[in-house]
Amino acid sequence: MPNPEIIESRADCPPESQAASASTNRSKARRLAVSLSLGSAIALGFARFAYALLLPPMKLDLGWNFAQAGAMNTANALGYLLGAFAFSRLSRQTAPRTLFTAGCVATALLMALSGTVTQTNTLLVLRVLTGAGSALVFVSGGVLAARLASLSPRDSGLIIGLYYGGTGWGIALSSILVPLTVFPETHGWRYAWFALAAACAVCAMVAVSAARGIETASSKPATTYAGRALPHRAVARSRFALALAGYGCFGVGYIGYMTFIVALLRNAGMSAAVVSGFYVVLGVATVVSARVWSGLLDRMRGGQALALLNALLAVATLVPAVFAHPLAAFASGVLFGGTFLSAVASTTAFVRHNLPVTQWASGINAFTIVFAVGQIVGPTVIGRISDSGGLSRGLVYSAAMLALGAALAAWQKPLDDVVRRQD
Repeated sequence: MPNPEIIESRADCPPESQAASASTNRSKARRLAVSLSLGSAIALGFARFAYALLLPPMKLDLGWNFAQAGAMNTANALGYLLGAFAFSRLSRQTAPRTLFTAGCVATALLMALSGTVTQTNTLLVLRVLTGAGSALVFVSGGVLAARLASLSPRDSGLIIGLYYGGTGWGIALSSILVPLTVFPETHGWRYAWFALAAACAVCAMVAVSAARGIETASSKPATTYAGRALPHRAVARSRFALALAGYGCFGVGYIGYMTFIVALLRNAGMSAAVVSGFYVVLGVATVVSARVWSGLLDRMRGGQALALLNALLAVATLVPAVFAHPLAAFASGVLFGGTFLSAVASTTAFVRHNLPVTQWASGINAFTIVFAVGQIVGPTVIGRISDSGGLSRGLVYSAAMLALGAALAAWQKPLDDVVRRQD
């Protein structure tokens, strides 16, 4: 049965005890969500977005063009896609906590290995494998976050947002670790990979402990906290195809920004201190975003939350492409950081609102697959555009994809015939 420490108060308790118990249990749920969010920091903050900080020294040292530099993120996204497909099979027989733990361990080891090689092709292979490991972390963590949200329904939007917002911890810490560990020597960027791997290992210990606690608390995922049976009707993915398409456009557009924004700022003549400050601001804004958008995730049951967030991201992406000034960069970082992981969280909220609990894993995985496809296309295409027309033009195309994603998601309606609220 679900752990009574996490579940909110029961009807046979006195009102005073119910209130005190509910407050305590909500605090515990939030703490678990924050601890679990360090898995998100591993999967995206360290394993994916830290590469933007490493791209300039690696590009210079290894003689890459922007298409080759973008191919590294494409390789990572390909691995992410393969990991998402693997999750769809493995999750039928393996608990999310086990997949989460395996992904954390594999990602930390692969990040360390990335610091031991300098051959482009070998690095590409390692980026593919790292992407696969991070997908296991991110998707299984999303399932665990959705379960935790159902055990504390009053904070469901906040809990989901806290998990995804944890990516910001990885971004902020990367902005400190990478500049400190990239040395002015041949292949001096390798030490940064070791530092990031160590950070992954530390975060993994905390996140895995939280995953264990959540899975224990939700040991009967086919029931709600009140014990009511949920419908088991399969919901065809075609019924939320517009949301999936909008999210695919998000994958293309946001990854173009996250891959090349640091290179754009450096090419615009901004100092290393300004770039590091930009990345810290972006990371902090990502963490804070959980509270900013939690109400929206609770209220919006269709694709409107994703549409709004995509539209804001399009604006944030255009700003540094048009205005080459540190203030514009920081404004862009605040808006982008405060929005982009909430777009990811909005898809988990959509799944929780619209699908029975037995389909949460497959629903989250469906969004993960289109997300991964978008990330495969984004870095290489935007990289080629940047090689021919400059980084600013590449970001304009990224913004256009985000705007298209907003338009598609706006037309996605709630699935009214499915029991949506699990609380």
